[in-house]
Amino acid sequence: MRQRALLMAILATGALGAAACTPTVRVKVDPINIYAKLDADVRVRLDKEVQSLIQQNPNLF
Repeated sequence: MRQRALLMAILATGALGAAACTPTVRVKVDPINIYAKLDADVRVRLDKEVQSLIQQNPNLF
Protein backbone atom coordinates (compact mmCIF):
# COMPACT_ATOMS: atom_id res chain seq x y z
CA MET A 1 0.00 0.00 0.00
CA ARG A 2 2.82 2.37 0.85
CA GLN A 3 4.61 1.55 -2.40
CA ARG A 4 1.48 2.40 -4.36
CA ALA A 5 1.20 5.81 -2.67
CA LEU A 6 4.88 6.47 -3.36
CA LEU A 7 4.42 5.45 -7.00
CA MET A 8 1.39 7.74 -7.34
CA ALA A 9 3.32 10.63 -5.80
CA ILE A 10 6.22 10.08 -8.21
CA LEU A 11 3.85 9.93 -11.19
CA ALA A 12 2.00 13.05 -10.07
CA THR A 13 5.28 14.92 -9.62
CA GLY A 14 6.42 13.80 -13.06
CA ALA A 15 3.15 14.87 -14.65
CA LEU A 16 3.31 18.30 -13.01
CA GLY A 17 6.94 18.67 -14.07
CA ALA A 18 6.11 17.77 -17.67
CA ALA A 19 3.16 20.18 -17.72
CA ALA A 20 5.35 22.98 -16.38
CA CYS A 21 7.85 22.54 -19.21
CA THR A 22 5.39 22.90 -22.09
CA PRO A 23 6.46 25.60 -24.54
CA THR A 24 4.55 28.85 -24.84
CA VAL A 25 3.82 30.30 -28.28
CA ARG A 26 3.53 34.07 -28.49
CA VAL A 27 2.58 35.96 -31.63
CA LYS A 28 3.65 39.58 -31.87
CA VAL A 29 2.12 41.79 -34.55
CA ASP A 30 3.69 45.12 -35.39
CA PRO A 31 1.31 48.05 -35.95
CA ILE A 32 0.49 49.01 -39.51
CA ASN A 33 0.86 52.66 -40.54
CA ILE A 34 -1.77 52.48 -43.28
CA TYR A 35 -4.43 53.85 -40.92
CA ALA A 36 -2.67 57.21 -40.74
CA LYS A 37 -2.67 57.48 -44.52
CA LEU A 38 -6.34 56.54 -44.75
CA ASP A 39 -7.22 59.03 -42.02
CA ALA A 40 -5.34 61.82 -43.82
CA ASP A 41 -7.03 60.93 -47.11
CA VAL A 42 -10.49 61.02 -45.52
CA ARG A 43 -9.77 64.38 -43.89
CA VAL A 44 -8.58 65.90 -47.17
CA ARG A 45 -11.73 64.69 -48.93
CA LEU A 46 -13.96 66.03 -46.17
CA ASP A 47 -12.13 69.37 -46.19
CA LYS A 48 -12.71 69.68 -49.93
CA GLU A 49 -16.39 68.83 -49.51
CA VAL A 50 -16.77 71.36 -46.71
CA GLN A 51 -15.05 74.07 -48.75
CA SER A 52 -17.37 73.30 -51.65
CA LEU A 53 -20.42 73.50 -49.36
CA ILE A 54 -19.26 76.83 -47.90
CA GLN A 55 -18.70 78.24 -51.39
CA GLN A 56 -22.17 77.13 -52.47
CA ASN A 57 -23.80 78.39 -49.24
CA PRO A 58 -21.80 81.34 -47.89
CA ASN A 59 -24.44 82.14 -45.23
CA LEU A 60 -24.26 78.64 -43.79
CA PHE A 61 -22.19 79.71 -40.76
